[in-house]
Order: sequence, then structure tokens, then C-alpha cells
Amino acid sequence: MRSFLSQDSTFCRRSSANALDIRPERSLPNQITAAAIISIDPSTQSCGPSGSTTTSECAPASAAAPAIAESFRTFNIDTFGEQAALLSLMLYESASFEYSRNHFPAPGTPGQGTRNMQSPAFNEQYSGYLAEQGLAKDGAGTPTQLSFDELVASDRWSFGSAAWFLQTQCGDSIRQGLASGSRAGWDAYLTTCVGTTSTDDRAAIWQKVIGLGGW
Repeated sequence: MRSFLSQDSTFCRRSSANALDIRPERSLPNQITAAAIISIDPSTQSCGPSGSTTTSECAPASAAAPAIAESFRTFNIDTFGEQAALLSLMLYESASFEYSRNHFPAPGTPGQGTRNMQSPAFNEQYSGYLAEQGLAKDGAGTPTQLSFDELVASDRWSFGSAAWFLQTQCGDSIRQGLASGSRAGWDAYLTTCVGTTSTDDRAAIWQKVIGLGGW
């Protein structure tokens, strides 16, 4: 199995103290669709015996697309280049949406997960942000800090973490590079912000997504 869920993979670097910022939600002119995801990775069409992904953590493209679209609105990821990068990252890190928790090398790293396989430190920061901004609430409507299990059990929050990370942890130059749709921008995002190596297998996924030119 590929090493993208390994302990030293994406999002294991130390959390930075970037200022938190969230702007009002707004509709995007074109939203990511399940069909677009499936065209990039046909294995995301289904989970279970009829598909190529089989774990209990698996989410098909039909569940992923609306959750990812919502994260783009919530965290104002409003260029196709940025959106393409986040989808590419999640497809790679979660093994085509098969996993929401880190499992490799066995038994995995407790607390590492969501669809971009964030480290425990970033998941704690992410949960705190959702509570601080009033985005995550309990049954009574009170803002609450979600546990790791609650983060990964929710499509909204598990698929939302990549957009949160880009908005709160990456600088404007990184976002501008992604928006340009250039390989240099993609490489800088991985090496400078995510803190991992830009490899050919990562780039192959990104090239397929960016090649769509839009949703």
C-alpha cells in the first residue's frame, strides 16, 4: 500500500499560530460535483462490494462532493486552482476517500485523520476553531468543541479540514500560486505549507484535476 497514510506524511509538522479569519459564506458560480470526482478517480463511485473501496470509513463521491462544496463556501476557497489542489490532496491522503483515520504504518497514529490526514495537533486546533466561530454546535445549539471521533464521523467536518487548513495555515502567496494552476504553485503548497514532499504520484492526481479546467 502507498505511504500516504504514514505517520510522517502530510500535516505532521508543528502547528503555527496563524491568525484565524473567516468571511461571510457566499455561493460559488460553479460547484464541485460527484461526476467530476468520479471522472478523476472512478473508484470513488461507490463503496463496498460493487466498488474498489471497502472500509467502513469509505465515502463515495456522492457524499464527498456536497461536503467539499460546503467547505469551499465556508472557508472562501473560491478559485478553481485552489479547489483542485484540495481535492487532489484529499484523494491522495485518504486513498480515494477510503480512509478518514490514519492506519499506516500499523496501527496508525491516534488522533491523526480527516480526509487530508491532519496531525492530532491540527485536528485539535481545527476543532477549537469550529467552536470559536460557532460553526460546530451541540443539540441545544451551543457552540461546542468536537472530539476527534466526531470530526471524522461527520462528512461536513472530515471533508472540511483541507479548506480550513488552507485558509488558516497557508499564506497569500501560497494561495495565489494555487489559484494560478501552476505546477510551481502546487509544489510550493506541498513543501512550504503542508510540509511534505512533492512526488510524482501526488502530481499525477493534481494534473488530472487541474486538467478539468473547472467543474
